[in-house]
Amino acid sequence: MNEGSAEPKPLRPSSSNGAFAYTGRELEAMSEASNYHRWILSIFSPYLGRHLVEVGAGLGSFSELILSNHACETLSLVEPSGEMYQLLAARAQRLPASPRVDTYHANFPEAARFITAKQSVDSIMYVNVLEHIEDDDAELRSVHNNLAQGGRVLIFVPALNWLYGSFDKRVGHYRRYTKTELDEKLERAGFTLLGSTYFDMPGIVPWWIKYRLLRSEVMAQSAVRFYDRFIVPTLRRIETCLPPPIGKNVIAIAQKR
Repeated sequence: MNEGSAEPKPLRPSSSNGAFAYTGRELEAMSEASNYHRWILSIFSPYLGRHLVEVGAGLGSFSELILSNHACETLSLVEPSGEMYQLLAARAQRLPASPRVDTYHANFPEAARFITAKQSVDSIMYVNVLEHIEDDDAELRSVHNNLAQGGRVLIFVPALNWLYGSFDKRVGHYRRYTKTELDEKLERAGFTLLGSTYFDMPGIVPWWIKYRLLRSEVMAQSAVRFYDRFIVPTLRRIETCLPPPIGKNVIAIAQKR
């Protein structure tokens, strides 16, 4: 694994382009959600291709899951938070040298020219990231401009603005999405929608109680582990057969046209 192989090294995120630079670590609890992440990756897998980009790679837990389940040639990890980037780069050094993995301390629009100078990009992933970006329309246009023809963008975001609460605000979410809103944003950016659906319908009620009613600002690792171990496996089987009409999240896949 090659840490920070782009020039200059490392790239630094700016604060003026409307992109995100989340510096907190409240979302580390989600690293415990292995079944949840496997479920997301199973939906993404048919569309990944050989040359991948993960934006907002954080601590690298989803990145490692990709590497252990998908045969890619390159994986570019983009992370704007200084604290997160240092942990990601250290983790990258401990992983095998093949496939090639490059890390970039930057926002995607800044890193894109360095990534595309090395390879044509087949897919770009945003897992719990797009909601951190103030100008998400500009971000999606940048994704479209830097994908290979026929390349895919794969997105997982929090859903339903009426669930927006203290935790969302604390971790720097600008919004939560409806399925229709995300679909329309992708189409405006020049993509053809391949599929989108709500995700995790049972999670709506506990999220509303904890983060809207009780105004909690903390995501407990113990609660994440319990939900991931005892709820997610059954939920995955149900929602795979019966896509929910509403959910705590939205997942979408779209292709550059």
